[in-house]
Amino acid sequence: MHTVLIVDDSDINLTLIKALVLKLGNCNPVLFDHPLKAVEWCQTHIPDLVIVDYMMPDMDGLEFIRTFRALDGRAEIPVLMVTANDQKDVRYEALSGGANDFLNKPIDRVEFTARVRNMLDLRTGQKFLADRAQHLASLVAEQTQEICDREKELIFRISRAAEFRDPETGAHIQRMAHYSRLIARALGLDESTQKLILEAAPMHDVGKIAIPDYILLKPGRLTPEEFEIMKRHAQLGYDLLAGSHSEIMKAGAMIAQSHHEKFDGSGYPAGIQGEDIPLFGRIVAVADVFDALTSERPYKKAWSLEDARKFLEEGAGKHFDPRCVAALFEEWPEVLEIRQRFADQHDTMPVC
Repeated sequence: MHTVLIVDDSDINLTLIKALVLKLGNCNPVLFDHPLKAVEWCQTHIPDLVIVDYMMPDMDGLEFIRTFRALDGRAEIPVLMVTANDQKDVRYEALSGGANDFLNKPIDRVEFTARVRNMLDLRTGQKFLADRAQHLASLVAEQTQEICDREKELIFRISRAAEFRDPETGAHIQRMAHYSRLIARALGLDESTQKLILEAAPMHDVGKIAIPDYILLKPGRLTPEEFEIMKRHAQLGYDLLAGSHSEIMKAGAMIAQSHHEKFDGSGYPAGIQGEDIPLFGRIVAVADVFDALTSERPYKKAWSLEDARKFLEEGAGKHFDPRCVAALFEEWPEVLEIRQRFADQHDTMPVC
């Protein structure tokens, strides 16, 4: 059903045009004898066709068309101007203002029917294309989301593959990822950046997948030679993830390579210091160490929250970026909530 807006200050013309529109079938004529009232209606309604007279009080047809076109979503609606004026300058101005076609008074029934049908066919095509574009956009969004979901699942499984060979748990990567997001939020990073670090942080130790078991699973202290081998996992993780077009993979590569760097330059693999260390690496360093300290492992007891806080505070400016340490403590109530939500028995939950 097409909605046809008819604007004319003459009741006779309104009655005539309404009758002609109804004869077309599948049309719902909406009549106004004053242009200002029609403009008010148009602010909340979108017609399929506008038929407007040229000579009207308070607002002529030219001004009505300009006002109508200025409304959001009305730029493509067909507009037919009816006028007894055959001056070319009026038609030129109407075309400039947004009129699509003209009819002269007295209205010829055959010409009216043909022109209105053509304009309604144009509107039908517009609506079809708009609906199809919206449908295609929905399909693209749906398929893009499916790809993103598969990417996130793959990332989580890659992260878990490394964790399976490590005495840490899947819940560890959940907690440290969420701690990382908390720190990013407290630092004032935008929502999309917070989400990115949440999704990329679980890949921080993916390079451990290439570390031999006799080193990775050793219950005691590593020898200097063994520790040198263990340190390779940072660069190995970067090598594994680098070169991807995925923003998450790129962020994961940066985190894998830099989260063992220390603020004073004594970390690895590159020995960079301060703000030369990527911000994501500095954030994850705090989140990862905090969770490692406060989690029980086969080779150690969990530290108390107070002892862990003290360790981070003492390491601020040496091991850790002081701003990142302070940011974690600013979000302390949510830190405690994350510890409860992702306790070690919930290993199979994906990061979300």
